[in-house]
Amino acid sequence: MSGEAQGRVVPNRILPLESPALAYAALTTAAVAWGGSIVGQKIALGSFSAVEVSVLRGVGALLILIPLWWWQEGKQVRVSPKDLAILAGLGLGVLGNHLLTLFGLRYIDASAAGVVIGAGPVITAVLSSFLIRDVPFRTVLPGCAVSFAGVALVSGIGSSGVEGQQPWLGGTLVILGLVSWALYTVGSRRIMERLSPLTINWTTLCFSILLQVPLLWTDNKMITDGADTVATSGWLALLYLIVFATALGQQAWLYGVKGVGPSRAGVFVNLIPVSALVFAALLLGDRIGIREFIGIMLILTGVWLVNRPLPARGPVRQEA
Repeated sequence: MSGEAQGRVVPNRILPLESPALAYAALTTAAVAWGGSIVGQKIALGSFSAVEVSVLRGVGALLILIPLWWWQEGKQVRVSPKDLAILAGLGLGVLGNHLLTLFGLRYIDASAAGVVIGAGPVITAVLSSFLIRDVPFRTVLPGCAVSFAGVALVSGIGSSGVEGQQPWLGGTLVILGLVSWALYTVGSRRIMERLSPLTINWTTLCFSILLQVPLLWTDNKMITDGADTVATSGWLALLYLIVFATALGQQAWLYGVKGVGPSRAGVFVNLIPVSALVFAALLLGDRIGIREFIGIMLILTGVWLVNRPLPARGPVRQEA
């Protein structure tokens, strides 16, 4: 990349943006992959520390994304110093999302965390109303209240987390991870007018890893115990996080957002709790009870309230 010229849009030649069907398929793929990533992170935490999981999944994804980026568009991309500053800031959103979710999973079941993540669209809408004022806050307040009632219900369920039963702490950390991702989503809207999703994906991921490397000295497990202590399930979970949750999932999400817009894309987050519940039941044996289902219904109702079309305030004047 070079700062010699202002950033410009580079066509995404992996998937043609002219096809809305491909954009919707990409968003569905991302949502299902992220639902599975909740379970993958829970399994990986049995063998790695939270920071190790985040750094290793990021480095592994970069080994896939950077060669792909160079092959597709690397020689054509021009990124200005201003763009680099924005990408570095967006990297903080990726860092916060990955680390806060991982730390939260120490204290809450994977199935409950997946349900909490269903509140993501509401958080994004609330932050959008404050930061870019695209919708009045009063219009998203009812949906926010209903969704967070569902989050509170699910976070109150007893958890058998790795470090004790503290579901409220786990739920709060997962929510803060969602706030980080919402800031990333809102902040990436403008820069996606100039740079491709693939460029944004690997550069923000790279910045997030650079910030996390020093944390390995304070939060490590495999480094201390040795790689030979990592269970096969831990390596497989890490491989899933690298290939599907990070490299494929984030790329598919950014591609879908660019193809159909952030508002329509946000609805697909609703698939994450369903996917997480299915994966958690199949792979971890998590119990799916009535409270989880009620929580999902409240969260999805809140999402609907946030995204529902508002009635017109007055008659539309017809022009002659």
